[in-house]
Formats: sequence, C-alpha cells, structure tokens
Amino acid sequence: MYSFENDYSEGACLKVLEAINKTNFNQAIGYGLDKYCKDAEKTIKKIIRHDDVDVHFITGGTPCNVLAISTLKAHEAVIGVKSAHINVHETGAVEATGHKIITVEGKDGKIRPFEIDKVISEHVDEHMVKPKMVFISNATEYGTVYSKEELKELYKTCKKHELYLYLDGARLSNALVASKNLTLKDIADNTDIFYIGGTKNGALLGEAMIIKNDELKKDFRYLIKQKCAMLAKARIIGVQFDALMKDDLYLDNARHANKCAQEIKNRLKKKGIKMFIDSNTNQIFPILSNKTISKLKKKYIFITWGPYDKNHSIVRFVCSWATVPAKVEELCKDLEC
Repeated sequence: MYSFENDYSEGACLKVLEAINKTNFNQAIGYGLDKYCKDAEKTIKKIIRHDDVDVHFITGGTPCNVLAISTLKAHEAVIGVKSAHINVHETGAVEATGHKIITVEGKDGKIRPFEIDKVISEHVDEHMVKPKMVFISNATEYGTVYSKEELKELYKTCKKHELYLYLDGARLSNALVASKNLTLKDIADNTDIFYIGGTKNGALLGEAMIIKNDELKKDFRYLIKQKCAMLAKARIIGVQFDALMKDDLYLDNARHANKCAQEIKNRLKKKGIKMFIDSNTNQIFPILSNKTISKLKKKYIFITWGPYDKNHSIVRFVCSWATVPAKVEELCKDLEC
C-alpha cells in the first residue's frame, strides 16, 4: 500500500537528518535558548528581512494555533472560515482555551474582507464576544492559495478594525511555490503573527513561529510553557530549520510535492475527470466514481473527502517532499483504467 493520505508519513529529508546527526553529540542548553535555535532564527530573519520579529520553535501546528490565539484576552474571539483547521480538525483545542471561533462561509477555503466587515458589524457590545483576530491558512485546507494582493487587502481590513491577522503556515512553502509573486517577506509584511511549517515539509517535527506585532510578543514564552509546547530539546527543531531555510531547501521540498500532485491533477483533467476545487499545491481533490475509489483502496491510502452525488465522491490526494515519481505514474495509470 502506498500512501497519498498526507505529507508527513515519511521521517525527514536527508539534509535535515544529516544536520541532526552532525550536531548530535554537541551539548546545548535547552528550551530554545541554544546556539542552533539562535542560528535558525538569524537565518529566518535574514530571509524575511525583519530583524524586529520574535522567533519561537514550536512542536507542531495545533500548539502553534493554540498559542497564537491564547495571546487574546478572555473575552476576545477569532474569525475564520468554516473549513478552517482550528474549526474542524483540532478537537476543540481553541475553544478549550476559552476563545470562541466565529465562522464565516468563505470561498474556496479563503476568507473575504467583506465577511470580516460583516462580523464586526454584528458584534457591537459587551454582551457578545469581541472579535480580535482573523485566522487564515496558506495554503488553505482546500489547497488554494492567497495571492499577494488578497493578503494585502485582508491585512488592510484587519488594521481598519484593529484585528490581528494570524496565518497558519503548515503548508506555507507549498503556497509560496504555487504563487506567482508571494514571498516570505510578503507574509511577514502583511501579518501580525504566522508560522513556517516544518512537519509537513521535510522536518521530523516542528514549526517556526514568527511574531511581528509587539503586542503579541510579551510573555509568549510563558504561554509556550503553560500550553505544554516548550520542548526541552528544542535544539532539534532549530537544527532542522537552519538546514531547511538554507539554500531554499524548504522551497525545493515543496516544489517536488506540488509537482507530483499537479502531475496527477493534469493527467486526470485530460481524461475528463473533474476537480472539486482547482488547487495548484500539493493537495488535489478529484471527483471519482465510488467504483474507482473501491479499486484504488486496494493499492493506495488516501482520504475520501465526502460524497459528491449518488455514484461519485470527492477524494483527496496529497503528495510530499518524499513522494516517489514512479508511484505517481502508477497511480495515474490506475486512475486511467
């Protein structure tokens, strides 16, 4: 069985493993205060061209989301689309902190400025939660990407309403590769807080959280510890990110993942198979007959996203930095049968 279920089934890319092995017997202080985390922090700051940010290395995506939203006051809430990861796939982790998620419909997994305006107009006094943060993912849960212009417009809207803009970057590298002109600097310029995903892009584990807004920086390490996200051996994440960010390895990994997924998508479209949503990243969502799905499940692991009609369902295929091209070709041939 070969898996197209997610982009974290494999361990880590070789250059990351080599970096870990090279530093393995060097002693280092703990909790993210070591030389390796500091080196990775410098590398990230150089790439995003922001020296004034705080960089923290966090164990995973859900802890990042919980931590970012935990910077809010008890009565403050976060706005996101209905398909947002924090709303669907995190087992109420955000609500468990006491913060309400206000959902809007969105389009193709993306929130639109007028939806933010509407939420603000509906929350008018102290008898309701106060919207204070907007949550987005780039790439989204549907594999779609916010353009540079869309991101700028969202940030402008957030500033107008005195809201923080937080970007979940679990698949940020995939979004950057798929975008025509979006860079990490653009992400830093147009958000208050975001993270660069490592778990889904060739690291063993870990994410790099970047905080630009000074209001969110204070006591953040206290939150990391309180929310059980402070890793004693944070050096492991620091070493990995220093390797990933150098020589654009984090983008090269994403390019491979995107290329494999797009090969499957393009081959299917040539056969007349429709996509539920047209994604240019490493997640694709073809509409397949239930008969075809049953056959494929004998050889491949993937997610059936949901029903489309009586005889068809939406599936999700995900490719990773480690996806084997020969397996992509094999899947394409099996889908053409």
